[in-house]
Amino acid sequence: MTTTRATSSHPGDWFPPLDTTASVRVGSCPLHWQQDEPVEAPVDERDADGYLDLRSYASIGDGRTIALVGRDGRIDWLPLPNLDSPAPFGALLDETDGGYLALRPVEDFTVSRRYLTDTNVLQTTFRTASGLVQVTDAMNTGVAGRLPWGELARRIEGVEGAVEMRAEVRPGTCLNRASAWIHDTVQGRVLRVNGLTMAVRTLQEESVAVEDRAVVVRYRTSPGSRHLLGLVATEGEPLSLPLPEDVDARVDRTIAGWRDWSGAVAWEGRWQPLVRRSALLLKQLIHAPTGAVAAAATTSLPESLTRRKNWDYRYSWTRDSAYTLTALLRFGVREETHAAISWMLRTLRSHGGEPMVLSRLDGTHPGTTVEEHDVPGWRGTGGVVTGNPAADQLQLGVFGDVFSIVTLYVEQGNVLDDATSRLMTQLADQACDVWRLPDAGMWELPVSRHHITSKLGCWHALTQAVRLAEAGQVPGDAERWRSEAERVRAWVEEHGWDEELGAYVWYPGSKELDASILLHAISGFDRGERMSSTLDVLRRELADGEHLYRYTGAADEEGAFVACSYWMVSALTLVGRVDEAVELMDCLDRAPNDVGLLAEMIDPRTQGFLGNLPQALSHLALVNAAITLNDSLEQD
Repeated sequence: MTTTRATSSHPGDWFPPLDTTASVRVGSCPLHWQQDEPVEAPVDERDADGYLDLRSYASIGDGRTIALVGRDGRIDWLPLPNLDSPAPFGALLDETDGGYLALRPVEDFTVSRRYLTDTNVLQTTFRTASGLVQVTDAMNTGVAGRLPWGELARRIEGVEGAVEMRAEVRPGTCLNRASAWIHDTVQGRVLRVNGLTMAVRTLQEESVAVEDRAVVVRYRTSPGSRHLLGLVATEGEPLSLPLPEDVDARVDRTIAGWRDWSGAVAWEGRWQPLVRRSALLLKQLIHAPTGAVAAAATTSLPESLTRRKNWDYRYSWTRDSAYTLTALLRFGVREETHAAISWMLRTLRSHGGEPMVLSRLDGTHPGTTVEEHDVPGWRGTGGVVTGNPAADQLQLGVFGDVFSIVTLYVEQGNVLDDATSRLMTQLADQACDVWRLPDAGMWELPVSRHHITSKLGCWHALTQAVRLAEAGQVPGDAERWRSEAERVRAWVEEHGWDEELGAYVWYPGSKELDASILLHAISGFDRGERMSSTLDVLRRELADGEHLYRYTGAADEEGAFVACSYWMVSALTLVGRVDEAVELMDCLDRAPNDVGLLAEMIDPRTQGFLGNLPQALSHLALVNAAITLNDSLEQD
């Protein structure tokens, strides 16, 4: 479909209407997303200021960084060398000076795209009046995993006729903090900005020129021709200049590497294509040097188009790490699971055993300083920031997150080392005391309250601590942990349940709702009548179609939170309402974009993406909902 910027002043009208003309239906919902079945359509148009709709992006990654590729063939986001580094190609947030890597036919074209099966390598097909050309985009990897430098490869293959292609490599200002320049060396042209050294590598090009601090390359394809646009980059070190033929050859190696990894993802079920695609997208967000799990690949994409709600999500949340590990363990993936849990526990120990809300991808404390940058932001929404202020918040749910993954790890047949055993004992003893405190809650709001789901995070931690003690994995007073868990349960049953409303509330004395209570159908706190009634109230008060807002009042200030909808699928399944869960899961089939990617939030009226992307929590919730529901269907 063609995306244009509407003339209406309503922010929601910036998104294209949902095209259901070619949909098939299951129940009452159209189904859209099918892996490896690209649909040819006119290219998405950029708005008057040059920005694409967020649904237009696909992501490619190499374990260190992620690039976002628009449907028109332009890469608008690529931090280098790491995901949390400044982005020399950041037109996603600054169309004028942010920088990009464009590659497209010179004449008008239609486009279709897909990920090559079981890979994170993107293939885009451009059709023009004069011919057909395919572009294969990869963040290349080497024989032993990631390369010691960053390497982007864009392979161009002629299929039919003759197509003129134009590429433009234009580094930007790294959020207005540096100026790029290009100079010639004996080995060729070198691009420099903000401590980065980069070079363009080309194969079978017609011409290469410098135009206004950009490298412009032109190609002409013919049936069977192969060309290359490559970019190699280092930071603060010499730059190796590989032969263009070697860059091109590594595309095939990268494809093979992804397929080897996918072969280890052992799961089959009703929603297998979406689950496998989510697993691959989650793999992009695992920071290979440490095992940390990034919450998302971007910063400052707005959660709201009416008020300032822009955050930097290129950090590792303990919560997201726990959910990621849960999903990977359910897939049978062991290497990344071990690396990630080891990283999480090392990070906890390095910070004195205090549960951390989030950390940098290298495990260090991120601080609480937030720097705002003088750039427009996506579609002029402003609020472009680096840093996240939540690092020093008290969030009691973190206790449950840590215990959840450690318990699952042990139940998969693994054992804890002495240091980890002592750490878990320390955390359990802390949970016995701190559950009585108010906290910021899962949603990291500035007002501390006695959030019901925060108390339940401590309940879950203590019940899991008892299981670990009984399994001989941790020392400590299991009876104390068991009795304190019962005190938490009694408190929640007295203060968290509203009989008149027929639901668990957000905090004592309120009539407000919090969708994160769904996680405690999943945790096993309540799968009975009270939880089932709460699901009905949540769907009545917080839902818009198949989508769910995070808490009471959120609909007035932000999009629906994608993960909440999938948590609802899991909760419906676990309280025994499987038919409703299937219907909702099928309705959510239209939430991902054409290549299966999910953002943090979504506009229920238009299906337009909001917030940072790809978002780990959204894909994790999808994976766990699909597996939980499929398991229930198979048991039935």
